[in-house]
Amino acid sequence: MMPPSATSAGANGASTWRAQAGSILLAGLGAFVALALVGMLAQATSEPWILGSFGATCVLLFGFPSSPFSQPRNIIGGHLLTSLTGLLCLHLFGPGYAPMAVAAASALMLMMLTRTVHPPAGSNPVIIFAAQPGWSFLALPTMFGAVALVLIGWLYWTVVKRGSWPHRAQ
Repeated sequence: MMPPSATSAGANGASTWRAQAGSILLAGLGAFVALALVGMLAQATSEPWILGSFGATCVLLFGFPSSPFSQPRNIIGGHLLTSLTGLLCLHLFGPGYAPMAVAAASALMLMMLTRTVHPPAGSNPVIIFAAQPGWSFLALPTMFGAVALVLIGWLYWTVVKRGSWPHRAQ
């Protein structure tokens, strides 16, 4: 049975399904490679390279690499901006649901203002309020982890699709 998005007309439908299946497998492989490598960095250095929102970043980076939300500026900028906003709000206003909501809403507006929207990064202020980390959270896992994912994504797409990522704005 073909997925709803596949064409079911004649022999063309079968080749469309194979192309979609190939893209799905490439996306899954990319996410696996990226998260496994970042996880190995965490294990080798005993440092927290992993951030919960990085799983969703991999959905965009490998599943939808041409999306504006999947570009390096958005991935790195969005994660940095939202983590900084979360940390500032946590340290200025203290823990609580209202300061967390202020942080998340402010982070969204700042991403929109700076054209660095990356939806997975919108969860960073919530993660920060749940974990209540120190300022080092901005560097590791946020900045170094996001940069690592971008570099792995660039290398992956360079090998798999011969330099098809990042996509330049038209």
